[in-house]
Amino acid sequence: MPIEQFSMEMVNFATLAPMLVLVLGGMFILIIDLFQKLDRGFYVTVTMMTLALALGLLLFYGVQGHGFFDVMLVDGIALASQMIIIGASLLFIPLAMTGVRFMEFKFAEFYALFLFMVAGFAFMVSSDNLIMIFIGLETGSLALYTLIAMHRRDKSLEAAIKYFTMGGAAAALFAFGAMLLYAATGSVEIRTIEEVLVSSGFANLPLVLAGSAFLLAGLGFKLSVVPFHTWTPDVYEGASAPLAGYMSIVPKIAAFVVLLRLFDFLVQSPDGIIYWLLWIAAVATMTIGNILALVQDGVKRMLAYSSVSHAGFVLTAVVMGTTQAHTGIFLYWALFLFTNLGAFAMLWISRHPSKVWDIRYDHPYKKFAGMVHISPVGAVVMAVFMLSLAGIPPFALFWGKLYLISAAVNSGHLVLALIMLANSAIAVYYYLKLIIYMFLHDPEENDNTVYYQNGTVPLKIVLGVAAVAVSLSFLAIDPMLNLFGDLVAASGF
Repeated sequence: MPIEQFSMEMVNFATLAPMLVLVLGGMFILIIDLFQKLDRGFYVTVTMMTLALALGLLLFYGVQGHGFFDVMLVDGIALASQMIIIGASLLFIPLAMTGVRFMEFKFAEFYALFLFMVAGFAFMVSSDNLIMIFIGLETGSLALYTLIAMHRRDKSLEAAIKYFTMGGAAAALFAFGAMLLYAATGSVEIRTIEEVLVSSGFANLPLVLAGSAFLLAGLGFKLSVVPFHTWTPDVYEGASAPLAGYMSIVPKIAAFVVLLRLFDFLVQSPDGIIYWLLWIAAVATMTIGNILALVQDGVKRMLAYSSVSHAGFVLTAVVMGTTQAHTGIFLYWALFLFTNLGAFAMLWISRHPSKVWDIRYDHPYKKFAGMVHISPVGAVVMAVFMLSLAGIPPFALFWGKLYLISAAVNSGHLVLALIMLANSAIAVYYYLKLIIYMFLHDPEENDNTVYYQNGTVPLKIVLGVAAVAVSLSFLAIDPMLNLFGDLVAASGF
């Protein structure tokens, strides 16, 4: 059998460029740290420059198709998701300059691991090879486990162990599901799996159904899909507030992309079993997430459960399977990026390494009572984020919710649209509850003073950017829809 001649076209380094920059940036930080211990300002600057360069390369080379011996796939949805991943990272990393109180930001390893994590999730969305997706998933996840533990609190270590345990189970489920699809089709390439299944009329259906169930369970852990959501509140509570907000965005958009690549054709299985499995998962996730958020006494846990509900809301787009719905995934998550990361960053202002407001919660609702009297600007900014999460016009997520609900109506999923509307109405209660505490309650007496004034310039800049983006997002909805719509259409979705 003749050996295929090697050519540089087979490598197509352009498809690897952003990820290589991220990996090299992380290695550079580690090498520098071997010889000289430098101030965290240097590491933040290098990390920001690395992320900016990766984003520049991403925008420069555009849609390139396959590369690196056909393992990489840079298409429209890969570009859209990488923009969100790197954009969220650029918004997150300045928060490392918000004070000297938390030790993890002093270590070079934090920034190197962060870049490796971003590279892992970027690899994950830029491939249709199940082995490469698994490698990207584990690279990003292993780095993230360590970043959580570096917060160096008892709850942080507990959160890291829980996330590691659940992540290990998710990896095993994903690997087993990929093995079953390989057994059914003889390939680990998603496009080849689709061709084999569609052309054969879904032969080996039992294997395909079992593989799909395991893959949905594995990805469901990352997306906090019910019933695989139980780790979410404890892990978010143990992680630092900005990292918890980051976790609610980046790993989930990566998992959504893989879910979209896989289940766009798997939902076509005979008898609609996979379709209804996804339908039930989406409805249960948005509904149960909302109900659990309603009964929380801590704001951070409320935001954790609300992120579960938002994941269920966006999962409906995979169920619908239309180009409009798929475009809605990226529109919604780009708007969610500014809203949720901003909300979690607001919790960071009142955080202290030793003084704890409440034995059970770092951020109970009563801690925010009368915030308008202590920090009027902070109360207004937090209210903006809450109104956006609630889907109140004209704030950001109103447009994301409206677009996805209209996609459900246009695709004939009227029952699903009504459930989405009902859940949006339920969510308003617990978001407005925090606003009522901030504006209508008197400040609570407590020895451990609320540290609303501890926001430094980088934190204020990040919050300002997020608040302006959330408030004025209606001016950018059309350009965003055109951008994401073109990218999704170019990918054939």
